[in-house]
Amino acid sequence: MNSPPLHALPSNGSESQAPTAPTTSGSKHWVRPALALAGVAASVLVAWLGVDNPIIARSIAIAGVCLTLWLTELVPPFVPTLLLLGGTAALLGPLQPAYKLSAVLAWCADPVLALFLGGFTLEVAASRHGLDQAVAQHVVRLARGSRRLLMLLITFGVAFLSMWMSNIAAAAMMLASLRPLLQASHHDTALRRALLLSVALGANFGGMATPVGTGPNAIAISAATPYTQVTFVKWMAFALPLTGLMLGLGFLLLVVGYRVRGRFELPATLPRKLDTRARWVLGIFAACAGLWLSEPLHGLPAPLVALGATAALFGSGLLRREDLGRLDWSTLLLIAGGISLGRLVEHSGVVATALHGVDWSTWPQVAQVGLIVGLAALLSALMSNTGTAALLVPISVQLFPSASMPILVAMGCSFGIPFVISTPPNAMVAGEGGVDSSDMLRVGLPLMVLGCGVITFTGPWVLRFFGLP
Repeated sequence: MNSPPLHALPSNGSESQAPTAPTTSGSKHWVRPALALAGVAASVLVAWLGVDNPIIARSIAIAGVCLTLWLTELVPPFVPTLLLLGGTAALLGPLQPAYKLSAVLAWCADPVLALFLGGFTLEVAASRHGLDQAVAQHVVRLARGSRRLLMLLITFGVAFLSMWMSNIAAAAMMLASLRPLLQASHHDTALRRALLLSVALGANFGGMATPVGTGPNAIAISAATPYTQVTFVKWMAFALPLTGLMLGLGFLLLVVGYRVRGRFELPATLPRKLDTRARWVLGIFAACAGLWLSEPLHGLPAPLVALGATAALFGSGLLRREDLGRLDWSTLLLIAGGISLGRLVEHSGVVATALHGVDWSTWPQVAQVGLIVGLAALLSALMSNTGTAALLVPISVQLFPSASMPILVAMGCSFGIPFVISTPPNAMVAGEGGVDSSDMLRVGLPLMVLGCGVITFTGPWVLRFFGLP
């Protein structure tokens, strides 16, 4: 999730390219290639010199190369997935039949990919028929001239959009609706900064609330499946209150830090009216969300509902053949790669070997959880959040064989927001002008630290309460 490293995975944390903020000079363009080359060399060297078992050695080399490319983002995010699948079959297949191409491709056949395919299809349908823009414009009108209410509505409005669609698209729609207001109030720098940061805040945290919100959620759900089924309702039961808490705290930080009060003049804009086809899309979206949330009552798995929504949208003509190319296939491949990497290091014993000899039992559980959650947030702040999840989720499952640990790691990945380069929405907001690195750090760092603390000390207990031990 860029150039400098932006993670872009629909958050929904979307891992497609986003507009970049004012960034590094041309003299530093060599940094990422140098880091990538060093990472690849280190992976191959460790595998060649440090491990006798050929399965583990080759797995380390494959995993190291793919992780390096994901974390440095030197190539498009789907490329390491292709290298992972092909490299595993080519290098490990001759050693064991379990690593033949057919078996390796089966690692990608995870129902969570069908769930994300449905989410991406709904996003494309909403964009084609103007539902996302209508929501963004409605949020601005509902404020009725109150600055604080506008900030609150922006924060939660963008978060709501990011729960179901790419956070990049959600931020772009809201910024487009706010642009007349931002231009009219260019002299009020504090309000401008607060409004722009509200967009980034909602976009960054909204993806935590639903399973389809961001890539790390998908990897976590897949890793938790052997221990328990993580339904749509179970996820939202614990994640939605956490999202609301972080959005509320962020809103208070902005109100106090930028002294937001008083009223503003609402620019004259014509509201976008929904046509009949847009209303049909809205109906399908509502039906899909309703079936997701009522899964315990009817028993239809969320991925199956997502496939049904995709079929309904294309079969009814609400989406056309050319819209198939607008789906975020790059992100789907990226998620498939993260899941496959977890399968590789688990089956080959790479993680178990790496952790062998370390007496983790001497550490208090809260310290272990805090370490891995904090590391997830820190790496995600600097690099791809999905690449970070692909690295840390297998380690977390080895440390704590349970459904809760991969979920806590995914939550930690969503807290990596304090820098302009941390997420695409941050870069987009900075690109509007008026917001710099110190503004992002001023709001993002306290929220990152506080969020990691909350899920470290309360996360395991809350997840057990909701049946995710």
